[in-house]
Amino acid sequence: MEATHEITNQPPPLTGYDVLGADAALAEAFGRYGAAGERAELERLGRLAGSAEAQEWAREADANEPVLHTHDRYGHRIDEVDFHPSWHRLMTVAVEHQLQAGAWAQSGPGAHATRAAKFLVWSQLEAAHLCPVSMTYAAVPALRVDPDLAAEWEPRLTSAAYDPGLRPPASKAGALAGMAMTEKQGGSDVRANTTRAEPAASAGDGWYRLTGHKWFCSAPMNDVFLVLAQAPGGLTCFVLPRVLDDGSRNGLRLQRLKDKLGNRANASSEVEFDGALARRLGDEGRGVATIIEMVAATRLDCVLGSAALLRRSVAEATWHAAHRSAFGVRLADSELMRAVLADLALESEAATALAMRLAACVDAGDDAQERALRRIGLPLAKYWVCKRTPAAVAEALECLGGNGYVEESGMPRLYREAPLNSIWEGAGNIQALDLLRVLAREPDAVAAWRAEVEAAKGQDRRLDDALASVTSLLASTDGVGATGQARVLAGRMAVLLQASLLVRFAPSAVADAFCASRLDARHGVYGALPAGLETAAIVDRATPEVP
Repeated sequence: MEATHEITNQPPPLTGYDVLGADAALAEAFGRYGAAGERAELERLGRLAGSAEAQEWAREADANEPVLHTHDRYGHRIDEVDFHPSWHRLMTVAVEHQLQAGAWAQSGPGAHATRAAKFLVWSQLEAAHLCPVSMTYAAVPALRVDPDLAAEWEPRLTSAAYDPGLRPPASKAGALAGMAMTEKQGGSDVRANTTRAEPAASAGDGWYRLTGHKWFCSAPMNDVFLVLAQAPGGLTCFVLPRVLDDGSRNGLRLQRLKDKLGNRANASSEVEFDGALARRLGDEGRGVATIIEMVAATRLDCVLGSAALLRRSVAEATWHAAHRSAFGVRLADSELMRAVLADLALESEAATALAMRLAACVDAGDDAQERALRRIGLPLAKYWVCKRTPAAVAEALECLGGNGYVEESGMPRLYREAPLNSIWEGAGNIQALDLLRVLAREPDAVAAWRAEVEAAKGQDRRLDDALASVTSLLASTDGVGATGQARVLAGRMAVLLQASLLVRFAPSAVADAFCASRLDARHGVYGALPAGLETAAIVDRATPEVP
């Protein structure tokens, strides 16, 4: 019987490898935009992300979902969520490496690009715990609307100490932030919110009591939340602490945890505000304008998260193909399989290049052109990269065949996670409509997009022709004004940004294949690349190596 169980032609597990070292596109982008002094720390994080120990943390956190406890044994309301110890291990590493908000406290160049590179590396391990990390990062620029609130909360949010548990914020070594905007009747239409905010003069100037229901509130065990509610002067943004300064629990009641497709390790909840105390952030009636910087930052992390999922999927697929044979041929040497792997690698490289470029825009601070590029680039990238990811992950899973469909491979977890970033912070149509707003109202942003694409002008005829075609579409009233064209335009403009970056910075084999396959607007099923491309070089570049 033992002879029937001899194991041959099965790839070894992809563990004990350097996630950064295996990701040439990310390493090169970090070299362009990141802080050189942070390279050693990024490399350490990459080795940890590829270790068998950390991969077991990811598996355990996903398999052991958070548990809601609304009451204690005596019937007292406690509204707490228990997480598996591996969740806390993942969170500890993320916060200690400043993936949450440390970049806002750093003054040197490349802080946000460095943080983005770390996010891309660590997200390849497990994506769900990056939700509270991302919201903490995004809360800081919104809080800066009010210098007093920023002075109170920013040092806590930028701390490198992970300090879980519900206690008075002043007593904690570090804090995390969340957000609660969405309601049942509104969804993405946050102006339809009905949560009421009534001034609470007895609590002090700027304090209100909130009453209402939020359909989605991610990471309910975080320490502070940015919330939208209807004040007497209209929709307003508020800062709601989970625990008040006197140690009492604020009136935030956890109704249930959402039973989600993926992102299982993270607690997404439905909450009731029962006279919860919150401080106004910004003026009454300016809620959307106040929280918009938080939305922009979380959209960047959606792009980063999708790029990370793409890269991990490609790593698994190329690793499998490099170590398995079929019909007497190693899969990686099969022309047909190599075309699929190369196509997926192109998608991953382009996503990483664009995500890192947009992160570098944040480092530019008040530079008008960089801010304008970020303004238009985020809805474009959020639309395109996040929407391309589910199909790419599915194709990568198929490269493993039936093995990829089995839970132990880890591919089903990636596949369940893949649609999330396209939905969170505004689904595809929201991003496309946002692009139309930019085109109609912000000519500086359109000019910044054109300048970024034209930085590669003259280096590839196909890119030049595609730019001329899109320019013509932008100039036509129908192209800009027709809502039905918004998705087409968003996709083509995003691909042009990616093509420009790859033409300027990627190896010629990568840039040539991307322009040949993407710029004719006919790219659909993965693996249908034009003939004559250097697919072997692209696949070799994308395949991890384990010492």
